[in-house]
Order: sequence, then C-alpha cells, then structure tokens
Amino acid sequence: MSKRKIKKARKKVAAVSGALAVIGVIGTATAFGTGTHDHRGIEAHGDRLTVPVAGGRAEVDVASLAVRARADDGRTWPLSAPAAGSLGSAGEISVHGEKAAWRYPARGLTVTASARDGRLAMTVHADRGTTLNWPVTGTAPDTTELQIPRGEGLSVPVTDKWWNSASAGLAGSQAGMADGLTMPFWGTSQSGRHGASYIAETDIGTTLKFVSTHGRLHTETEHRFSPKESTTDYTVTFALTDGSPVAAARDYRAWLQKHGGITTLREKIARNPEAGKLVGAFHAYTWGQARTPEGIRRLRDLGIDRMWIGYDADGSPMNHAATDLAKRAGYLVGPYDSWANAQDPASADTSVSKWPAPVWPDACVRGADGKIVTGFGGRGCYVSSEALRKAEPARHYLADRTREMTAAGATSYFLDVDAAGELFTDHSPAHPMTQAQDRRNRLARMAWLSGDRKLVLGSESAGSWANRVLAFSHGSGTPVDDRLWKLERDRATWGGYAPYGAPAIFFKPVHLPADVAKAMYDPRYRVPLYQTVLHDSVISTERWELSWSKLPDQSRTRALLAMLYNVPLNMVLDKTELDQHGRQIAALQKYFEPLHKAAATEPMTDFRRLTPDHLVQRTTFGDGTLTMTANFSTTSHDGLPAGCVEAVAKGGKAQRLCPEGL
Repeated sequence: MSKRKIKKARKKVAAVSGALAVIGVIGTATAFGTGTHDHRGIEAHGDRLTVPVAGGRAEVDVASLAVRARADDGRTWPLSAPAAGSLGSAGEISVHGEKAAWRYPARGLTVTASARDGRLAMTVHADRGTTLNWPVTGTAPDTTELQIPRGEGLSVPVTDKWWNSASAGLAGSQAGMADGLTMPFWGTSQSGRHGASYIAETDIGTTLKFVSTHGRLHTETEHRFSPKESTTDYTVTFALTDGSPVAAARDYRAWLQKHGGITTLREKIARNPEAGKLVGAFHAYTWGQARTPEGIRRLRDLGIDRMWIGYDADGSPMNHAATDLAKRAGYLVGPYDSWANAQDPASADTSVSKWPAPVWPDACVRGADGKIVTGFGGRGCYVSSEALRKAEPARHYLADRTREMTAAGATSYFLDVDAAGELFTDHSPAHPMTQAQDRRNRLARMAWLSGDRKLVLGSESAGSWANRVLAFSHGSGTPVDDRLWKLERDRATWGGYAPYGAPAIFFKPVHLPADVAKAMYDPRYRVPLYQTVLHDSVISTERWELSWSKLPDQSRTRALLAMLYNVPLNMVLDKTELDQHGRQIAALQKYFEPLHKAAATEPMTDFRRLTPDHLVQRTTFGDGTLTMTANFSTTSHDGLPAGCVEAVAKGGKAQRLCPEGL
C-alpha cells in the first residue's frame, strides 16, 4: 500500500473513532435522545452533590461515591452503592458551572461530576497505577432485571434461583467491556417503570463483574488505571430510563448518535452498492461441492436468490467459475481471512498463519517479559497490528494478502477477530503498542478494506465501536456461555476437522447441555440489545461454527429469533446439508427476504414481551414499517399458534411462518 493510501486510511480512522474516550468508543449523547432536563444546575451541600438529569436528579455521596436517583415522580433508588474498598477522606468540593470536582488524596484520585446532555457523567483520574471497584449497581431491593449486552443481549431476573446458581455460569464471572461484551453498557429495571442505564465510556481496562449476594444478582465494575495503557481517566455515565428491557440500549444508541457514532447501512450501500446484496440474504460458509458452480446452481434451483457465501482458508478456495456464477445469481462471495496469527511457515497448520519472512517471528506480540505471546489455540503467535502497520508502506503485506485472497473475483471479505475487541499490549522495542493503539490500527485497516478496496466487510462478534467500517458481523448475535468453548474443544462430542471437505466440527449435530442451552437460547431471557442499537447499521448473525443445523434442539427457536429480530441465519453448507435441509433453508429464506428488504435499513424502534412468561414477543422497525410477533410458547396466543412467527408490513397483510420439521 502506498504512503498516500496509508495517509488516507489514517484520515478515515480519525473519522471512524469520533470522540472516543480512549481509543475508539464514540462520544456522548442525550439520555433519552431529547436533551430535556432540569436546568437548576449542580448543587453541593456538605458532602452531597445534586446533579440534574433527564427525568429527575442524581445525588452523589462524595464520601463514598454512592449515587442515588430521585425521579420526578418522587421515586428514589440507588444508582450505585458505595465504591468497594476505602477511598480515604474526600477533599472539599469545588463547583464551576456545570462541573464539580474533589479529590481523595490517600488514593491519588480526582473525581469530576457534570450534568451532560441529561445524564450524570463522572470521570475519575488517577495519579498513579491503581484499581477502583465502582460503580456497584443493581443493589436496590426493587431491582427486577439486569440487562447485559452479551452477544445480542440478555435480560436476567436478579432474584432467579437458577441465574444466581453455579448452573447458570453467570454469578462469579466477569466480562471485559472492550472484549467480553459487544457494547460497553449495561442496564437495570426497577419495579414500576423505572430503570437505569450505565455506559463505560472508558471501556479499555474496565471489567463488569456479576455478583450474587443473598440470592440476588448485582454488578461491580472494576477499572484498572495504568499510565502505560493511557487508562488513567475513567468515565462512566448514568441515565434514568423507563425500565424497559431495551431502555439501556436505546440510551446507548442515542449516546452514539450524538457524535456521529453510527454509520447506517443506507450510507454503506450508497458508498458501495455491492453491500445491497446483503439485504434479504442468508449467510453460509461452503464446503466441498457447495463451493463449485454445481453447488451455486443447486442453491438457485432451490429458489434461493440472496446469499452471502464464504469459504474457509483450507487450500481449496472458490474459483473464478464458481465466483462468477454466484455473482450473476445475485450472491456475495467472500473469503475467510485472519491477520491476527502467525506461525513458522515450515510447520504452519493453516494458510492464513503463513506470512512472508520475517513476519514470523519479528512481528509477534511480546509480553512484558520479552517472550512471544502464544497465538490462538496454543499455536504460533499473535501478530502485532503495530508491526504490520509500520511494515506496510515498504512491504505491502496486507495489500498483497488481500489481492491474493480476492483474486478469483470476490467482492466481500471476512476478517476474523479484528472487530471483536481482542486487543494486545505489545512490549516489543521494535513495535511497542498499547491496547488503544491496537484498536486504532484495526479500525484503520478495516476502513481501508471497506473504503479503499470497496469490499463488503465483515468481522467476528463486532463490537459497536467498529460499526462504521463493517457491513456485517458473524457472532454478535450469539450470547456465548463460556462453557461453550470447553465443549467445542471436546472433539469427541463436538467433532474435529475431519473428514476433509465436510469437517465434523461444523456438520456434526450437537445437543447442548441443558444449562448451556438455557443460558444462551431460552427466549425468556433473550432481548435484542444489539439490534436496538445497530440494526440499521450492521447486519448481525450468530457464530459461524454454530451453523443453524449444528444445534438441532434449538433450530426452531433460532429460526424464530432470526425472524423476530430481522437478522439472517448463518449456516455451513455442503452437498449432504443441502440434501437434508435445502428445502427448509429455501423456505425460511423466501419468508425472510421480503421482510429484510423492508426493514434492514430501518432501526428497531420497539421491543415488547406480550405475556407474563415472556414467551410471546414483538418487535417493531422504523415508523411501523414492519412488526414481527413470535410465539415461543407451547400454546396459541391471540390467534398466533405456538412455534410460529407473524409479520405485518405497513399497509400489508399478516404473513405467518410456522417452521416445519424443526
């Protein structure tokens, strides 16, 4: 890549990152998208600070950092319990305009609180490396649910015995705000149409912990202040909501929009019309015959006229004939690639880990001890994005790699890991890098792929910070339970990479353990947080190793969820799969296509649970452009049979789907 193109990519990433607090998470917005709030200003009374917010006031106890909400209707509840651990004595509060500040000298901490766009914004600055466990949320006795953007999203009842037990795998766990959640926020619902939204503007170095105390779940947020990582400023914002299970997601969407943090799919299609082929398309990785012209004709003969087709880097890519036929059929074709791993070329077990010398080992990430950081699956090393960035003007590793991977005419690209938030600190003297720099580098190269190269770009489990450079995400739709990874490593149960052309890891049906299935797929706890924020920006699917037929016990539920959320199914195809499930896949895609064409570029504007058991749910897109109702229960509801979904487009008749044979 030329120096001129590198400069253009850098300019694009500057636009991408907007007003990121540390490296890429986009600036602030109104709590409810309106900015209407009390204009009385901040008031300090002794060790109490009162801050006007939309819908009421927030009261900060300076001695402990406890925060209390006081809604306009008189309702009060704690937004945060006191910070865990001693803060030491607080200094005097100084108020200047819309900001107040004070210090905890013993801890070397300075806190600033402000009324910002209808929210309470609090920034803690540390003079030295330390940690802070705050805010502590969801501790109010009337807190009913906790919303977590794990994958698509969960809303967990805080007093539920199962969710408080080890069986659920949540209590006692934690998730990094930058790499464990798809978006850096969480929410709570209180009884009586009240709730709260919390956004960690500083996601790098911040972890959300899930704690069970006396049979009740709550969260504790830990931030690590590190001068070396540039995380010495930690900002959290608090907003009052109406308590809806997607209220915190609506709040976060407004927060992103305030500073241009969302690029819509309409804009992406206008820049690159090829992205329009995603609308109405299911997604599939192909194997064996499915990659050939014969396989493409088979899909067309089934009546499937929209599809994103990918292929793994296994040495047998789709050739020109298959790619050209797929493009004439209206499909998108894209290779799988990864720029995150390098192995010794003499012994590498996958082509994507082979790089020209001296990437291995010179470009490897190194730990504080100077040793190479071992790569994914215990193989090779993780490649430093900074090393590749510095080498690109002279060596063109990424430009040459992309040219090779798209030589057969592919117009799409799947770049694994880059948008998932897996960030590294590199201690190599040749290419030192913070996690913040790592994310900037990844944004820049994704912007180059989707912008300069005009490729319809996707990545794995994309965090919201990457929405401006991606058209689709494989994996952000899956609320992964950590026990899934252990199960996938059990080759006897899950399947391995044999036989060639139809590896069992993708095709062998698996019955999830009951607790894992409940944590991931029970509709009672699923809520569309990701879609509420990004439906009109990023087309999101489940993980590709969790192809639609891989989990037969969940096939009906997953199909209904896809239709309810207006998102594609993701699958893995070969001849046998098409023989067994081709007609089902075609029927589902035929139902999905016109609905996705109607609403893919519209925001999700409403989500409701219509029954007390939460098993009948409704979504709305745009200004009533499309309404979807799904019945996950075993009994009919308001004329909608069990196991069915119904669509009503504006001005149209109801269209029902009851997936057969699932």
